[in-house]
Amino acid sequence: MAVTDPLGDLLTRIRNGQRARKDSVVSPASKMRTRVLDVLQREGYIRGYSAEDMGPVKGVRIELKYFEGQPAIKHVARVSKPGRRIYSGSQELPRVMNGLGITIVSTPRGVLSDAEAREQNVGGEVLAEVF
Repeated sequence: MAVTDPLGDLLTRIRNGQRARKDSVVSPASKMRTRVLDVLQREGYIRGYSAEDMGPVKGVRIELKYFEGQPAIKHVARVSKPGRRIYSGSQELPRVMNGLGITIVSTPRGVLSDAEAREQNVGGEVLAEVF
């Protein structure tokens, strides 16, 4: 069955894996998913990720991160959905938990966190929020 929201599927796999206290989860690979994983790794929400074969398709194994037994990601949610896209300018990017969390934004310069997008003065599609 085809997945209508691949990024939402990735975020759900991460959320479910952390709730089940898994060390890692596997997801199908795509360029968008790897760019989002790059941001999560840069910001310290996951330990890392690596390519993995899942039979006929390429996959990615995501190493989840915990701090004193608690998941590093307390909340992860998709903001812009296939049925309703949400766009924001560089100065109007939403702040998550008053700056303690991040917003992942797809910009013309790539997928960035909200702080990186403000620094480069670019806006775009608000993909997800994480804290």
